[in-house]
Amino acid sequence: MRIITLLTDYGLKDSYVAEMKGTMLKINPNIMFIDISHSIEKFDIREGAFLMARSIDYFPEDAIHVAVVDPGVGSKRPNIIFETEKTYLIGPDNGLLAPAAEKLGIKKVYNITNRHLLPNRVSDVFDGRDTFGPVAAYLSLGRLPKIFGPETLEYERISSYSPPKYLDNILEASIIHIDGFGNLITNITIKELTEFGIDPGSEITLKIDSRTYKIPYVKNFSSVSIGKFLALVAGGGYLEFCINQGNAQKTFDIKRDEKIKVHFSKNTLK
Repeated sequence: MRIITLLTDYGLKDSYVAEMKGTMLKINPNIMFIDISHSIEKFDIREGAFLMARSIDYFPEDAIHVAVVDPGVGSKRPNIIFETEKTYLIGPDNGLLAPAAEKLGIKKVYNITNRHLLPNRVSDVFDGRDTFGPVAAYLSLGRLPKIFGPETLEYERISSYSPPKYLDNILEASIIHIDGFGNLITNITIKELTEFGIDPGSEITLKIDSRTYKIPYVKNFSSVSIGKFLALVAGGGYLEFCINQGNAQKTFDIKRDEKIKVHFSKNTLK
């Protein structure tokens, strides 16, 4: 049985995801689906790219990945297959899959131009069901990607998140994602915290515009009382600002891509 993961902005109110899965199961009944998310903000390619790249390491190496966040569906933008050393990623060539594919190590890239194996196209605006899903299903049966179209050396990239800048004992960072709990995920990674010698127990001074907050850097939410601020590194490996059983995004009134300044106490930054 082959795993196929799915990430879309389709939501679950309509039958779109079910139609994708049904079409794939008609080609290969022995597929196990894992839904990464179908609640990506509509048309938000960057959010989809972030979550796909964040989660990609946690699946078996041969899991096949399909992602559809595609405001350009029906246009001339290519459909694409990334071949890595162990597996494939399939979706629109709009940057959505590039960070995850680059993380796995790209071996070859193919444009999907040959539809002879695929079901008859029912719609020009449902590539998830009519193209990406069927391609993934055939690949799960051992078909080679080259049968779907020519190899290409070009693919669309999106601007990646630059690392924080260290200046005058201050880390200049940014909010790169806001999760469903309202936690503020920054571009400060556990790798950088470790390199700077920063451990839980430090106090963070967080500056957002003219506002300043003193926030403890801790290991878990229960380290502070309900309703209190905290900072921690969660599953994605990024420093997050949170409120225990609260919504930091609403409280801080901040949006993705906004800049912040962070200073750690105890002279931990060198």
